[in-house]
Amino acid sequence: MAAENGISARKPWNMGEDWASVAIGFTLIVFVIAAGYTITTPSFGGKAGWNDYTGIVNVFNSRSLFISLLSTLLIFGVASILGMVLSGKRLKNFITGFIVVCLLAFLAQFLSSFTGFKNLGLETVIFSLALGLLIGNLVKLPGWLKAGAQSEFYVKTGLVLLGSTILFGDILSAGSFGLIQAVIVVVAVWYFTFWIARKMKVDDEFATMLASGVSICGVSAAIATAGAINGDKKKLSFIISIVLIVAIPMMVLMPALAKWIGLSEMVTGAWMGGTIDTTGAVVAAGTIAGETGLKYATIVKFSQNVLLGVAAFLISVYWAYRSKGENGRERVSLRVIWERFPKFVLGFIIASLVFSFLLEPETAKSTGKVMKSFANFWFNLAFISIGLETRFADLKAMDSKKPLYAFLIGQTFNIIFTLIIAYLLFHVLS
Repeated sequence: MAAENGISARKPWNMGEDWASVAIGFTLIVFVIAAGYTITTPSFGGKAGWNDYTGIVNVFNSRSLFISLLSTLLIFGVASILGMVLSGKRLKNFITGFIVVCLLAFLAQFLSSFTGFKNLGLETVIFSLALGLLIGNLVKLPGWLKAGAQSEFYVKTGLVLLGSTILFGDILSAGSFGLIQAVIVVVAVWYFTFWIARKMKVDDEFATMLASGVSICGVSAAIATAGAINGDKKKLSFIISIVLIVAIPMMVLMPALAKWIGLSEMVTGAWMGGTIDTTGAVVAAGTIAGETGLKYATIVKFSQNVLLGVAAFLISVYWAYRSKGENGRERVSLRVIWERFPKFVLGFIIASLVFSFLLEPETAKSTGKVMKSFANFWFNLAFISIGLETRFADLKAMDSKKPLYAFLIGQTFNIIFTLIIAYLLFHVLS
């Protein structure tokens, strides 16, 4: 089996994919600090983006863009190669496949930089997934491209880096109500969504990833949960797709509904931050609601992101007990739990703690900005890969109607319940 997967346990440097992602993540953090925070991933037109042919010409006339493209390809290529080596995986065809996946990620970034898409809050990962799905379902993937589609490694490394952007001080300084709301909402919505999914005969694996996607922080939570339980990639791709699709109308309708109801900007922001599942959509919706709405939407969203590592840990423990031997006699020891625990989650937590409490605030802020762009690019690579690995025929064969209905019911409960909690905390008690 090991030989078939391209993994050799006899290699002394083989630390497994989880630990490899942690090692690469922290190596990149040290590298960025040593380089003086000057390294960034490509930006096609900056915050403004581009909106016509002249804008495209101006974007590609930039010498700094091509330097950024080449440096990103080199840095992420070297990091990925080292990750494959540390994971014990073969490098045959990987480099060629990685280059193509990386170029597709650049294309996704370029498309998402269109001003119209930016104004709608459409994140790069939407285009990454769409490109991957389009190519993966139109052509038969050659072996060398499959070798470069290492979605799990890309995701895990990105999540480790994401931890560096979660600063406890920022959240606590803005008030404790955001964190209180996050805890209440995550617990209640997770259990409700899991319960309704199981009532609809959705399997435990699917239900667990669905519940995390609805309750915690959308895509990142679904990915972390899939890693914790070794979830099916096809199911994960389905969840990611519906999370991204549903976030778009929520982003537009919720600010309008809040205004119609007569909610304050504070309550509106807390409500949207606790329900909308992608960070870009949260920011876009918060901007529509106003400056105060944006502030509280961001606070609540980051508060839920903090819970990602804790939730993944608890889910991995639960899954260890659930996954006993068929005879039910296997003793679930601490060793078993540790073996099954997703080590990249540990990297996420450590990164967050280091940046929150051990680094100077200015260093943490400066490094965190670069690491956020790095994390986003790892996710872009991952979404391209997930799309390439997913076929619509497989999704159709899963009987995806029940998971879809479970997600929609869970999200509806999330919207109503979070509104009640946000109103109580940020209007009645504040």
